[in-house]
Amino acid sequence: MHTSALVLFSGGQDSTTCLAHALARYSRVETIGFDYGQRHRVELDARLVVLRELRARFPAWEGKLGDDHMIDVGVLGQISETSLTRDMAFQVEASGLPNTFVPGRNLVFLTLAGALAYRRGLQAIVTGVCETDFSGYPDCRDDTMKAMQLALSLGMDKRFLIETPLMWIDKAATWQLARDLGQQADPAGGGDALVQLIIEHTHTCYLGDRGQRHDWGYGCGQCPACALRAAGWQRWHNQSPS
Repeated sequence: MHTSALVLFSGGQDSTTCLAHALARYSRVETIGFDYGQRHRVELDARLVVLRELRARFPAWEGKLGDDHMIDVGVLGQISETSLTRDMAFQVEASGLPNTFVPGRNLVFLTLAGALAYRRGLQAIVTGVCETDFSGYPDCRDDTMKAMQLALSLGMDKRFLIETPLMWIDKAATWQLARDLGQQADPAGGGDALVQLIIEHTHTCYLGDRGQRHDWGYGCGQCPACALRAAGWQRWHNQSPS
């Protein structure tokens, strides 16, 4: 039975939902974030605000939430010609992948997370990758996660679990999952509180826009990340207006 977890936490909607999932499931939870020269560096500030607000609003989780770790992997930005690490327009490449794809990003993230989990004595690694409502990144697929779990477990001689709570659900279901987790943590309004926390404090927009406020949160409203988040919000409200 796994009792501790390390959450890959960017400060976005998905990773915040995964953090709530881990806090509901494990008795000890730590977080890890990565600075890779991303254009939307505002997420590095947002993640600290989300952690602070989670601790303040959910006392049942505050005692479980341990250290946060920030890792500099700027080399990814140096070797990547992508619209997440360069000032260029979003487009689909000849390969069929969007140019927001940063090759090797999740592989590097998981390897470093595994090394940190090994040192910190953490058993599960939780990440918000998804193969349902996503941009087609190959390093977000379930097969990739299974391969990485095996590689990390063999390479470190420790049986890691890579947990992907969002793998088979769409963005509408991700909003619902957040509401359910918040309500479990605090039956007196915790569900709506967690949804509002995600709206106000998490960051998803690839352009780093915090100036435009939408029903679903802040962002340019046009980039691929905003489009996915907004569409999921709309579907969720259509399915469950409450």
